[in-house]
Amino acid sequence: MGVEGLGQADFEVAYADQDRVRRREALTACWTLRFERLPPVRTVRSYPGQRSVTRDYWVATTGGTVSCESHLERHHAMLLDFDPQVRGLVGQPFRLFWPGRRGGRGHVPDFFARLGDGGGLVVDVRPDGQIEPDDAEAFAATARACESAGWSFRRVGLIDPVLLANVKWLAGYRHPRNQRDEVAMELEEVFAEPMPLMAGAERVGDRLAVLPVLYHLLWHRVLEVDLAAGVLGPHSVVRQAVTVR
Repeated sequence: MGVEGLGQADFEVAYADQDRVRRREALTACWTLRFERLPPVRTVRSYPGQRSVTRDYWVATTGGTVSCESHLERHHAMLLDFDPQVRGLVGQPFRLFWPGRRGGRGHVPDFFARLGDGGGLVVDVRPDGQIEPDDAEAFAATARACESAGWSFRRVGLIDPVLLANVKWLAGYRHPRNQRDEVAMELEEVFAEPMPLMAGAERVGDRLAVLPVLYHLLWHRVLEVDLAAGVLGPHSVVRQAVTVR
């Protein structure tokens, strides 16, 4: 059967419940589960001679961690964490099964995110040049399953280097320890009118004390800057965000 002919009834999902008991059910029976609150269906392990790098990412949105199998996966976990629409995030959320061209197939997506509107987002990380025919079928089947479940599907690859550099920098200040309410209030007042980053920070006080709070507010979208325009620096124009996360 071709992927285009698959319907919701053709998919099954294996997952671990809150007690870490392995279950396998029809997608029609479990698509309403809060996968972002369940354990990963499999454990990401490192081993000698491994080509990719496994490393946990601490998610500021949830206070938990997700395991990533490569630097690229970790960077996309960071971008999901930075996305103001994301409210929950888990890696390796479930294993999807479907009848493929050569028999039964299975695939574990990289991430499941819960969005602010209650919807689900399934993400697979794979650069364009690294997609083999079996991968293409898996991604197409996953997209089809997501469509039938009312979720969104996104296959992502390489990230714009300027955007990545800027978000990585802000991620270094995502922890709540960088929140100082009094300084934050002053920064919000200063940047009520757009102005260069360093000029605004120096209006509030010593830059060594103020900048970590400023970057924390940029991470949380209380303040905003065009992260795709260029590498974040003293002259980057900062303003109050239209909507606050």
